[in-house]
This record gives sequence, C-alpha cells and structure tokens, in this order.
Amino acid sequence: MTPNEHVDAVAAETDRFVTAVRSADPATPVPTCPDWTLTDLVRHAGSVQRWFTVLLRQRIQAPPTSRDVDLKLPESTEDYPAWLTEAGAEAAATFTDTDLDAPMWAWGADQHARFWVRRMLFETLVHRVDAELALGLKPGIDPDLAADGVAEFLTNLPHATLFAPHTAKLRAADRTLRFTRTDGNGDWLVHLRPDGFGLVAGDATDAGADADATVSASAADLLLLLYGRTDRSAPEITASGDEALLDLWFTNSAF
Repeated sequence: MTPNEHVDAVAAETDRFVTAVRSADPATPVPTCPDWTLTDLVRHAGSVQRWFTVLLRQRIQAPPTSRDVDLKLPESTEDYPAWLTEAGAEAAATFTDTDLDAPMWAWGADQHARFWVRRMLFETLVHRVDAELALGLKPGIDPDLAADGVAEFLTNLPHATLFAPHTAKLRAADRTLRFTRTDGNGDWLVHLRPDGFGLVAGDATDAGADADATVSASAADLLLLLYGRTDRSAPEITASGDEALLDLWFTNSAF
C-alpha cells in the first residue's frame, strides 16, 4: 500500500471505530484489552493519534524528550467518540500538510514521516477490532490491508524492545519461522539468530524455502494472531513445525 492509501485508511478506520462506540455503554469491558473499558480504549486510540500528529507537525529528527501533549480530553465519557473524530480530523489535516516521504525520526525501520501514518493506521485498526469484539460485533478487515499490517508488524517488531521488552528474548541458533497468507499473495520469513531476529527480504521469502515452523491463515487472521487477538490454537490458524520455536515466538512477541 502507498502512503496516500494509508492516509485514506486511517480516516476510514477512525470512522468505523467511532461508529462502533458512538451509542455503546462507555463502561463496557474490552476482553482483548484486560482491565480496559470502551472509554479506556477510545482514550488510548485518540491519544495515540494526537501524539503522532504532534510528532508529524514537529518533523522530529531525534527521539522526543517529552510526551507532554494537550490531549483535549472531554469531561464526559459520552463525549469520547466525538473526541476521537476530532483527533482523526486533526491527523488528516496534518497529513495533508506533510511531505510523507520527508526524512524523520521513527522508532521503527522506516525513518520517514510516512512511518507514523502507517503506524497510526494499524493502531487504530486493531483497537477498532477490539471495540467491535467487545460489543459482540463481527470485525471485518480488508485482506490486502491486513497483509500490509502483517508486513508492518514483522518489519518493525525487532525495533520495539523499548516498549515490548520481551522481544529481546526472540533469539535462537539460526531458526526460521514462516507466516503464510492463505487468501492471496503474502509470505513472510522471520530469521531468529543468537544476536537478534528480523524479517528476511527478497528471494528468501519464496514459498519453496524451508522453515523450522510455519503459521498459515488468512491475512486478517494472521494480523489478529500477531497482535494477540487470536490464539494459534484457533481453528482458522494452521501451525506446524518446531513447537518450541512457536512457543518462543508467541510468548515474547506481544506488541
């Protein structure tokens, strides 16, 4: 997907999120985010959007030294859906005024402004799914968008140690773990080494290459699995190969 497609998708996912929670009880528990209510979920999603928007406006070139942001939090929990809409509108306006290909500091692999748009997209999408699941709705995710989310997750996970410290345990003596999409093109090979891990690029991801363990599912199910919203024992997931390697991955890859 292109950066402009990510921009459009942020707006669409924000709208879907707001639609889901607009008339819901703010105190509804969110099972996929233990101890959170819908209010907590919306507050988190809107805060992330506003924080990323500030970073984009500032075009930061180094890690920020402060996270002080005027979140403009509403006084009433019933006003949180409208507040999330406003956060999305502020983000959209900033995207319009930003050269998304401009160099910019990011915690992930892509050191450009577009990193933050893509990251905002999948933060919003996953939490939109959380809201819908909490309300007993069946979430839908566009397959190609989900595949882009799988790629984004696996590309950036090696850089996430600061806020996902267990990823530092994803080490092994040259073991490989493959994630295969079953509803279209998509095949990702992760190499675990003694000094770290990372997504293998290029020809090494060919379907014919051997892997020590393989996980197969639709793009949407792979995305939800990687984010811990689905268990690998679920019927829609097929996992095979080295069980110890699978255990290592899913125990330590929480984002």
